[in-house]
Amino acid sequence: MKKYNGFFKIIQLLSSNNHYPNTMIPNLRQAFNAAFTAEKYAALMNTIDTTYAGHSVGFRVSESPVFVPQKFKNKLLEACDKIFHTISQPDFKAQTDAAIEPSQFVPGEEGQSLFMQLDFGVCTDEHGELTPQLIEIQGFPSLYFFQTLLADAYRKHFETIPADFITMFGGLDAAGYVEILRQAIVGKHAPKDVILLEIEPEKQSTGIDFYITEALLGVKVLCLSQLKKDGKILYHLGENGERIVVKRIYNRVIFDELLKRNDLHREFDFQDDVDVEWAGHPNWFFRISKYTLPLLAENNPFVPPTRFLHTIEKYPEDLENYVLKPLFSFAGMGVKINVTRQDLDEVQDRKNYILQKKVHYAPVIETPTGAAKCEIRMMAVWLPDTPKPLIINNICRMSKGEMVGVRYNKDKDWVGGTVCFFE
Repeated sequence: MKKYNGFFKIIQLLSSNNHYPNTMIPNLRQAFNAAFTAEKYAALMNTIDTTYAGHSVGFRVSESPVFVPQKFKNKLLEACDKIFHTISQPDFKAQTDAAIEPSQFVPGEEGQSLFMQLDFGVCTDEHGELTPQLIEIQGFPSLYFFQTLLADAYRKHFETIPADFITMFGGLDAAGYVEILRQAIVGKHAPKDVILLEIEPEKQSTGIDFYITEALLGVKVLCLSQLKKDGKILYHLGENGERIVVKRIYNRVIFDELLKRNDLHREFDFQDDVDVEWAGHPNWFFRISKYTLPLLAENNPFVPPTRFLHTIEKYPEDLENYVLKPLFSFAGMGVKINVTRQDLDEVQDRKNYILQKKVHYAPVIETPTGAAKCEIRMMAVWLPDTPKPLIINNICRMSKGEMVGVRYNKDKDWVGGTVCFFE
């Protein structure tokens, strides 16, 4: 653990009383900053890295959680409801069929997207009020179990977090939260019949979440290369070489990565017709994605104007206020922030790009080393026989760079993955 080099600077800055105008819950933020020490942060990281022996976090965890006021929480939930209304329409699947290339279509799709992640930038409107703006949406799982470990660790080491602030929604307590995820991931099967599938899970930066899932639900974490096939039956080998049939797959394989891994030996191809259920069918990775943003942007104040590039006959005059994004990319790869007409002209596969109005993140988090912006992920599950997805948890990412991604925040502090505590 590196020593926190800016500690004495913290004390100096905290005494200046120069606070940022849009800080969320200023008195709570200032109290947290004043009580912060390098030793507490080191203890936080030690708790995270040792609670599940041998499995440490592979990405930067911020020095602080984010405190969200009631009014902004209500806006976030309203934004989610508007988006869920669109996604719940009977014709939504028909509208998103074109998102899936025939060569990438996975058989066995039923029902709706079991998992959903909605990423909102924290911005301000024309009146200076905080407002959420949808940046990304994913029909894919996220760090459901790591976030509970992180929230508990913050509470353990930082006493200024109010006891009545929440990270989970729907009235869930710890036991209820695990139970709803058990229903989503394990379903009606025995845990031994279910696997969490990933590419070399032990090498993934988010791997700690996989192994917490394994510990709490009893499902096996498996690399795609370990999955074997006999006709329509999928199986893997147990510790004693016995054959264990796989009946349900909790899919964590990102297709962008899979397409790059020609070196990975595997017997199973996602396009194979096999006897297996999906906890998170892979087709929803494409259906609910950047492809969905133009559909969601219609008459929705929480979604910035977004269009498919191939539908644009005349470029906007103010291209500096737009961002160009490939439909299917991971962790911000391929995104162009400072777009020119030449950039747009050079795109060959125009159906697989969107042009989105930029949103300007507000510096809402006062830190000892400068203001930070943040992006909040509202994490949902959509169980069968329920009318709409249920928000159950959140992820927050703090940033001081041009974008939220890791490579834009190198050598910065008070940035990285964290969790929101909601008033």
